[in-house]
Order: sequence, then C-alpha cells, then structure tokens
Amino acid sequence: MRIGIDLGGTKTELIALDEQGAEQLRFRRPTPAGNYGATVSLIADMVQNAEAELGMTASIGLGTPGAISRKTGLMKNCNSTCLNDRPFRKDIEQVLQRDVRLSNDANCFALSESVDGAGTGSAVVFGVILGTGVGGGLVVNGQVLEGVNHIAGEWGHNPLPVLARSELPGPECYCGRSGCIETWLSGPAMQAEYQRHYGKKLTASDIASAAQAGDVVCLQTLEIYCERLARALAMVINIIDPDVIVLGGGLGNIEMLYSRIPLLWHRYIFSDEVRTRLLRPVHGDSSGVRGAAWLWGRV
Repeated sequence: MRIGIDLGGTKTELIALDEQGAEQLRFRRPTPAGNYGATVSLIADMVQNAEAELGMTASIGLGTPGAISRKTGLMKNCNSTCLNDRPFRKDIEQVLQRDVRLSNDANCFALSESVDGAGTGSAVVFGVILGTGVGGGLVVNGQVLEGVNHIAGEWGHNPLPVLARSELPGPECYCGRSGCIETWLSGPAMQAEYQRHYGKKLTASDIASAAQAGDVVCLQTLEIYCERLARALAMVINIIDPDVIVLGGGLGNIEMLYSRIPLLWHRYIFSDEVRTRLLRPVHGDSSGVRGAAWLWGRV
C-alpha cells in the first residue's frame, strides 16, 4: 500500500493507493498555516489514522511546496514559509520512525500524470502548474528528475523569452528579479494584465469565463496570455523536447490554451515540426497527492 500526502497552504490531503493505483482511502485536513510544529504533528496524525483504518503499514510519499537544499539538508523555496530552513523530512521520519520520500508538488503532479495519467507510456513528461504561482516538474522514463540543485523543472523563475519592447523590463518578482515567467503567467499576472489595459479588476477565473461567453476584451486578454505561454513552453521544448506537456493548476482548466498554444509555439521552436502534445491532466486536482504516493522507487 502507498500513502501520498499533498501539503498545501490551506489544506493537507492524504490518499492511499494499492499497487495497481486504485484508491483505497482519501481525506483532507486544514493545514495549520504558519505553525511548523503543528504541521509535522498533523502529518503524523493523518498517517496514523490512515494506517489504522487500512489495517496495515504503508510507504509514505510527501509532496511539499518547496525542495530540500542539498547544501544544508533544510527546506528551501517554500511559499509556506514556516517550512523554510527546517529539517522537514528528518522531523517527519523521526516522528513516524521510518523513511519517507519527499518531492515538490510540481514533481508530484508530473509523476502522477506520467505513471497513469495524460502522459502514460511517454518517455518524457513535463508537468506545468499555472496557478497563484508557476511551477514545473520533469519525469523521464518514469523517474522524477530533481537535478543536482533540486530545481529541475523550475521554469517559472526564468525570464519570459523573446520580450517585446513594451514588455521590458518586466514585472518585479518576489525572487528579486524582474520579468520571470511567473510574473507573466500566474493567475495574479493575468488579473494584472487585464487591469493594466482596461482599468478594472477581474480574477483570472472571471476573465476566462467572460471570454468563453464571448467578451471581446477578455478574449484579447487571453490571446495575449496564450502568446506568452507559447513562448515560454517553446523554450522548454527547445531544451528538453518532451513527448507531453500537461497543464495543471487553476489556469490549466482554460479550454482556449489547448487549441491556441499549439498554433502559436511553432514560430519559436527549433524544429520543422512539433510532435509534443499539450494535454489536460487526467487526474486534475488529485494529481499532486497521487504523485506523492508514487514517489517510492521513482525519486
């Protein structure tokens, strides 16, 4: 039996899968935001409750909003900031008295879609998170590629390529640089683009819904977004040449992305044809927690 845990900013979800990937158990608990000790205790309690209900001990995989620094062994790059500079895996292993596998949430998303989702049977799968932030994960031949610095797939903090003069220098990013892909392609970035041009506040979800209903202004906003996403994904294709790119996160539900981007990215890709497929996730919002369960033997 495999247990996967997806540690989110507001909720923590647990799933138990058998060896065939069939779901045996699932439940959620509120995440004690900002409280590191309570977060460790929550995960321990959820595992103990799940194993008591299952009547067996399971392997534990944990998806987190950050990564482990190879330099210090502590967590880094977590938007749940109470985890940063903490020995999170060590503390979880100590309280559970066993080894766990840990990877960031984008890697878990990509792994889930590679094992039994949209990328099943594909050698190279790039999983994209388009939400409050922009992240990515890379799976090659069924194995998560974390990289020597534990940042493989972190395309969101590269500059948006082929910038127009009007896009320079780009919005400021929390990482300290300007013009990062995340500042152009996150949900808040889409909202800011609309407000910058039209002076009104609409959420990315509202923009997408209005565009689908035929609102010309929102359609224009989405067209700008698609063109930028095409540029950013073309850079990924030029570097790693994946079989499949799967879009997750809230913005990954926008239907227009799947029809427009493959028509736009050709001009930026160094090839006479593009066979990379742009796909929706099969498991949707469940991909992160399912991928955490699949971590054992794959990371």
